[in-house]
Amino acid sequence: MILVFDVGNTNIVLGVYREHTLSYHWRVSTDKFSTEDEYAVILKNLFDFNGLHFDSINGAIISSVVPPVTPILEQMIKKYFRVNPFIVGPGVKTGISIIYDNPREVGADRIVNAVAAFTKYGGPLIIVDFGTATTFCAISTKAEYLGGAIAPGIGISTEALFQRASKLPRIEVVKTKSIIGKNTISGMQAGIYYGFCGQVDRIIQLMKKELSSEAKVIATGGLAELIAGDSEMIEIVDPFLTLEGLLIIYEKNLN
Repeated sequence: MILVFDVGNTNIVLGVYREHTLSYHWRVSTDKFSTEDEYAVILKNLFDFNGLHFDSINGAIISSVVPPVTPILEQMIKKYFRVNPFIVGPGVKTGISIIYDNPREVGADRIVNAVAAFTKYGGPLIIVDFGTATTFCAISTKAEYLGGAIAPGIGISTEALFQRASKLPRIEVVKTKSIIGKNTISGMQAGIYYGFCGQVDRIIQLMKKELSSEAKVIATGGLAELIAGDSEMIEIVDPFLTLEGLLIIYEKNLN
């Protein structure tokens, strides 16, 4: 079985693939101060809940946008799983050409998403990933990563509103029945939900003008399904796109 890690600024999404089936997946908080042993305890508990054993893992791969966490997870995997993990970055085969001013600036998660989406859907593509930041990535018909746009994520935008406006409460992001809120909470929820739907559609519209009107639009990440409900541009919601991309890259680098 193959263990895959997608390390984001807020959460680590990890999964276990048996053959090409995602048998188990979990989401845990990203903690820059946890040690390799502490992360091992978290994984041991998750494995135990599902009747898994560390010695059943024969390979691992990590995609990370949090540099301090990467070596900690790498050492944890070597120590407790006794395998050498692949780290997505320079020198790792992906099959994607990066057409960018400085290719090293592109987040590993964005390349992993591109690998999975191009493999599954072909090109041209626009990938929207709802994470700590909301990213929009353009992929050509030739499997070229062309760049994209980065916007503040829904979660951090909502939290900033609560922290910086004294009388506004912390809220849950949900779809409201009306855009005209009758109280503070519903007004905030309406503004955030419909505002982000509009942001997503406008950015995609402009990217399609530059890329191709035929570009497929794929969404992934925690709030993808919620926003896709009122987005006119999102065509497919693929919640495990990043994990699938990690498995594909792992297999590309076996030889």
